[in-house]
Amino acid sequence: MKRLIYIILALSVASCDFLNQDEYTYNTTEYQFSTFDNTKAVCSHVYSYLDVDTEWCWTTMSAATDDAVYAWESNGIKSFYNGTWSSRNTLNDRLAHYYAGIAQANYYLENAPDDFPQTQYLQDYKDRMQQLKNFPFEVRFLRAWYHFELMRRYRNIVIMDHSLSPEEVNDKKPVDFHTATEWIVSELDAIIPSLPESYASFVTGRTNRVTKGAAMAFKARILLYDASPLNNPDGDPDRYVKAAKAAKDVLDSGLYSLVKEKEINNFDARGYIFGVIRSASNGLESTNFPIGVEGGNSGACPSQNLAEAFDMKDGNPFDWNNAEHRALALDASARDPRFAKTLYVNGDKFKGTPLEMWYGGQNAAPKTGATPTSYYLRKVLIEETSFVTGNAISYPHIYPIIRYAEMYLDYAEALFEATGNPDFKGTLSGTDFTMSPREAVNAVRTRAGVGILKDGKDFRKRLHNEHRVEFAFENHRFWDIRRWKEGELTEEILGLSLVLDQESGEISYTREVVQERPWNDKYYWYPYSESERYKNHNLIQNPGW
Repeated sequence: MKRLIYIILALSVASCDFLNQDEYTYNTTEYQFSTFDNTKAVCSHVYSYLDVDTEWCWTTMSAATDDAVYAWESNGIKSFYNGTWSSRNTLNDRLAHYYAGIAQANYYLENAPDDFPQTQYLQDYKDRMQQLKNFPFEVRFLRAWYHFELMRRYRNIVIMDHSLSPEEVNDKKPVDFHTATEWIVSELDAIIPSLPESYASFVTGRTNRVTKGAAMAFKARILLYDASPLNNPDGDPDRYVKAAKAAKDVLDSGLYSLVKEKEINNFDARGYIFGVIRSASNGLESTNFPIGVEGGNSGACPSQNLAEAFDMKDGNPFDWNNAEHRALALDASARDPRFAKTLYVNGDKFKGTPLEMWYGGQNAAPKTGATPTSYYLRKVLIEETSFVTGNAISYPHIYPIIRYAEMYLDYAEALFEATGNPDFKGTLSGTDFTMSPREAVNAVRTRAGVGILKDGKDFRKRLHNEHRVEFAFENHRFWDIRRWKEGELTEEILGLSLVLDQESGEISYTREVVQERPWNDKYYWYPYSESERYKNHNLIQNPGW
């Protein structure tokens, strides 16, 4: 079936009236839902709005945080922090995109049949009906997810739970973050009982579609966002308790396992809950492979800030002022094992050849586009990708949007913020919490192979740091520093300067500031563009814009 072309109106929401007839495909609504295959195609199209900018967010977006620096000055990511971001110069503006996805979801929910009785004598009728009856629950999840994507950008948003005419769209009033959260939670509570734990019993097998566990985990995440300082300025502990309970439900479900495994590009990971699968491509690698290797163009280069976030292997925080730590700064064997899985350091082998990050080296300055921090990105990339002429090789990419480890850290954060006690165990609002926040964090650390937290000292800081290193370059940091209201921590971006002594062969390194990024609290939210506010005067511009 040809890709449908939809007319986006006003708030970029297509009304059902305009979807009835497409002048390009001549497919009526009746035709689009006339067969199981057509109906499935419309449902699948709703998935197409899911993180289409995954590659951009996972790498370039990290360079808008203190986790990375983009190697090329010409990249527009600098607009996030150089003062040019505005309601006239919007960035990562996904308003039209996600409302189009929401419109498509509503279109499906309002028009899809729940049976095709004329096909009941087909051999695969029962298999088709099993899928058909599950589609609405998948679509409702996606509709809720797209609202969440809008909420964490724009705060007050218009909830679109049904198709609207252009006039109705322009008259809709936004609701606040908490109200939208309550609506999403009600949607998730309605579909969780009906979603399958897996698709093993479906004739289609593994489809990477929405599961019960995905909806449960999404509920935990949205509740934690709602409880966080940005959206809960009074620190209402009840919101944190709800988030802890939701995360606990996932941990108690028995659906996933916290084990040592490859978390990225691994659909079979036992900690994989929900994500996106992209067909074979090499764009992510060409953008981020080191300068000096075939096909490499640098890109998002990990910062010294991030490098120092990885503890020593014994579990003690890395301290640059500690001479022993400083001497081991680039020694992966002495650091949290996630250090070596996240970034390349000088001397690491790339396709069998040691990388040279010292000044004048094969992969370093003064080459244009070389890493400004002396690190290159490793995580999320597939090193086996080849750009050799005549032997080019690309691979599919699997991006987990939600992993099981997140539920442990969400549980720890929510329960700690609700009680102020890293070792709390007890009953809150009728729920027995038998695992303390510190035990939950240590479960993740033990899986990673780094020493545990032996006490609750500076627990909030250690917890936030754990979230940072576990999910580096997985599109968390940008949103975490906002929901935690820790933007001021991202103002000074550090790197290393490496110098090779040609006589001794020794490499010395100096810690230095490579970028300064003044923080403005208005960056906690995206601005609504002026054009969108012109269409709907009810939209509330976010503070400072």
